[in-house]
Amino acid sequence: MRFVDEFRDRELGRALAAEILSLVEAGRHYKVMEVCGGHTHSIYKYGIDDLLPENVELVHGPGCPVCVIPMGRVDDGIALAKIPGAIFTCFGDMMRVPGSNGSLLDAKAEGADVRMVYSPLDALRIAKKNPDREVIFFALGFETTAPSTALTLRRARAEGVSNFSCPGHVSTVVGARPFEFIPADYGRPVVISGFEPLDILQSVSMILRQLAEGRSEVENQYSRVVPYEGNMTALKVMAEVFELRPHFEWRGLGFISQSALALSEAYADLDAERRFGVPGVRVADPKACQCGEVLKGVIKPWECKVFGTACTPERPIGTCMVSPEGACAAYYSYGRYATEREVV
Repeated sequence: MRFVDEFRDRELGRALAAEILSLVEAGRHYKVMEVCGGHTHSIYKYGIDDLLPENVELVHGPGCPVCVIPMGRVDDGIALAKIPGAIFTCFGDMMRVPGSNGSLLDAKAEGADVRMVYSPLDALRIAKKNPDREVIFFALGFETTAPSTALTLRRARAEGVSNFSCPGHVSTVVGARPFEFIPADYGRPVVISGFEPLDILQSVSMILRQLAEGRSEVENQYSRVVPYEGNMTALKVMAEVFELRPHFEWRGLGFISQSALALSEAYADLDAERRFGVPGVRVADPKACQCGEVLKGVIKPWECKVFGTACTPERPIGTCMVSPEGACAAYYSYGRYATEREVV
C-alpha cells in the first residue's frame, strides 16, 4: 500500500537505527519529546524505542485533544448536554472523559440525549432531522478536525439550519511555520513527523543531526502530507469561522494566551457558549491522577501511583488513560508498565 508498506521496511529501519547510533555522543543523554499520541502508540506498537541507543530517551507530550482538555471543560459539556430537549453530539472517546461529577456517558445514562458521531457533518444531519430540537456538537480537536468543523458551520449557515451550534474549538490549523518560535526563542530543534515506524526513526535522526551540528531549526519530515506553509484553503475557511481566544486552560499546562479557538462574530449565532451559556468553572484534577505530569513529560505513565491499578482503560481516572491516543493507554495496551516496573 502506497505510503504505508514502504515506511515499515525492516532493513531500512535497521539502517536508520545505525544512523542514529552514529549521531549520539557517548556519555550524553538525549531526551526527545513526541507531542502527538499517534506517535506514542506507533513507538510502542512497533518497538521503535528498542532500536534506539540507551542514551536516547523518548518523552511523551500532550498527546491529543482529549488528553489536554481540563476537567472544567468536561463539566461545561455535560451542562450543555443536560439542557432540556437538547441533543449533544461528540466523538466517541470524549464520552468517557471524567468530569468532576461523572462523564458524558454517565449523563447519557441519567437521561441526557448524548450521541456519538464520527464527524461534524453527522451532527448537522441530526439537526436537520430534528428541527424542533437544539443540536450541539462538542467541537473538540486539533488542526486535523478544525477545518471540518468550520466547513460544517459554513454549510449550516448556507442551508439555514438554525438549531445547530458548537462551543468553539481547541486549536488551530498547522503547517510547519507556526513552530518556528520554538528554535528561535528556546533553541530547541523541531521536526514535523509522520506516524509510520520509519517516519519516527528518521525524525529522531533529524533531531539528533541538528543537535550534533549545533543547529536549531524546524524541519519537515512529513512533507508528503504537510506543506510547510499549511493548507491555505483550510486556513482561509478557519479565518472566516474562528478567532483566537484570549486565554484557554489546558490540562497540566494551565492557561496559555491565544492557544485555542472560538467562533468569530460572524458565526456568533451558532456559538453554543453564547446561545446557552456554560458554567465555566475551574475544576482541579483528582489528587490521585498525575496526567498533568505525564503530559508535560515530567514522569512516565508507569510512574503514576494509580496507573494500571485504580486507573485502567475500563475505569479511567485521567484523560491519558481514556483516549486511544493517550500515553497511559499506550503503555497499558502494549504491556510497557510491566516491563518498566520489573526494571525498577
